[in-house]
Amino acid sequence: MTILLKNADARRIFLSKQGLSGPPGRLLGKDGLLQLIQDIGFVQVDSIATVERAHHQILFSRNQTYRREHLADLLEKDGELFENWTHDASIIPSAFYPYWKHKFRREHAAILDRWRRWQGEGFDSSFEETYRRIAEGGAVMSRELKAAEHESGGWWNWHPSKTALEYLWRTGKVAIARRENFQKVYDLAERVLPGRHHEPEVDHDAFVDWACRSALLRLGFATHGEIAAFWDLVSPDEAKAWIDARRPELCEVRIEPLDGGRPRQSFAFAGFDELARKAPEAPARLRVLSPFDPLIRDRNRTERLFGFFYRIEVFVPEPKRQYGYYVFPLLEGDRLVGRIDMKADRKAGELVVRRLWLEPKVKATSGRLERLEAELARLSRFTGVERVRYLDGWLGD
Repeated sequence: MTILLKNADARRIFLSKQGLSGPPGRLLGKDGLLQLIQDIGFVQVDSIATVERAHHQILFSRNQTYRREHLADLLEKDGELFENWTHDASIIPSAFYPYWKHKFRREHAAILDRWRRWQGEGFDSSFEETYRRIAEGGAVMSRELKAAEHESGGWWNWHPSKTALEYLWRTGKVAIARRENFQKVYDLAERVLPGRHHEPEVDHDAFVDWACRSALLRLGFATHGEIAAFWDLVSPDEAKAWIDARRPELCEVRIEPLDGGRPRQSFAFAGFDELARKAPEAPARLRVLSPFDPLIRDRNRTERLFGFFYRIEVFVPEPKRQYGYYVFPLLEGDRLVGRIDMKADRKAGELVVRRLWLEPKVKATSGRLERLEAELARLSRFTGVERVRYLDGWLGD
């Protein structure tokens, strides 16, 4: 059976799957936070704090009762979350750790080969010594191991022990026990994660099935490439083979594109038509998303579903930027309606709004601007500044 899905219905389903359709003011609590992260899959971590660090803003945009201390407890005390890689560094439910063991094994040879090409022979000289130092001496930070003779300006500015720590982390031998001023503190993985998460093993077939099945559940509908890219645990060929082997469980879905072109073929679990009918409407309020929000991580999917072209311009030379260094997408209901350039000036106690760009055919109506101002006031309180300041010309032409 093939289901033809209207674009608006596709957006509604995807928003619901990504945790953006629940009441944003409903009390979350620590247990609810863990459930939210399990539902969306992962939360990307990034060091840039122009307004707020990515992981905090991703969670706050879904629920304004989110508390940072609950996330810290789940990561550092309860062991219910851990940090490692999906497509990038992310916070992941520890219940998923047994599947990451397969990623660690796959990463081992790939990282050694790739890093050897970048840095040359001998880059791994500190691996065993660094592991032994942690095993015998306990948790460490990179700066505690920095070799005195190391000169900055080398490969990624990483000293040998830093290279060792990253390798040991990426391959699952150590884990991040906590962060101090956002600097990683590493310890043996078995000392960081509870045994109930660290010890179980799953075989290869169960791993591939979980990786594909759990990705499709969180996407709602997807191509085999989108399934593979969600966790970055399996290859597109593995995802395609999984789809072929499970056709009786699946249905074909053709998504109507916004531009009126040819519908795109995707796959979903059987019963998808019922899911499409029951998916809730997204709240009408306007919300500021992190540039690393999982809703927009797949830029091509974002363009197809929302007609919204978005790129981070952090690494684009300033004269060539179309918008700005770190510009935030704006979600209103089920539409991405614009983007905003702003920065938290913590010394002045202000959230400084520099410029707003609305999408074509989206008007700066009084109601929309009121919704934006209400959201910026909520965000400023969450960020810990006292007020919002709008620079002259922030509305553009």
